[in-house]
Amino acid sequence: MAHDGRVTLPSFPSLTSLPATEHPDKVAPPVAAALASWPGAAEVAVVEIDPALADTAAMSEAYDVPMTAGGNCVVVAGTRAGEERVAACVVRADTRADVNTLVRRMLDVRKCSFLPMDRAVDETGMEHGGITPFGLPSGWRVLVHDALLDEPVVVVGSGVRRSKLLVPGRLLADVPGAEVVPGLGR
Repeated sequence: MAHDGRVTLPSFPSLTSLPATEHPDKVAPPVAAALASWPGAAEVAVVEIDPALADTAAMSEAYDVPMTAGGNCVVVAGTRAGEERVAACVVRADTRADVNTLVRRMLDVRKCSFLPMDRAVDETGMEHGGITPFGLPSGWRVLVHDALLDEPVVVVGSGVRRSKLLVPGRLLADVPGAEVVPGLGR
């Protein structure tokens, strides 16, 4: 917060931050809807990027954003007794989600694997390379790497490849349905 009570948007020098709630046209429809009803959204910025640079490593290099500020969202699933269990795992970009051990145990499934991309895109209403913890289908668990909470600004998807969201790391714990998981990224 600024001294006059206004919210200071998260930013990086090479990107132009705009209030995400005032620019729903720059994010996927389910993301805009989720932000419209989330109290923390006043502190979330949207930044436009080149869609060809939506993948984390390319975006980080092109816009001079540290990999530690990136929050990658991967969707995984497993089944137990015929019941499918899906989770979106948001991990710091310089790590990988511990899918085969930690996530598998948390979902209480024998085998955990990445959701096929076409299915993830279809069920989220988001683009490949833009999936984010905001606006996911109800019933999906949202697992957040604890290391992200210490980052002043975390870059996550916006649901589309042409933009990203900048979120104060501490707010990722408040994303609806979020479960903060120590050691989620390895």
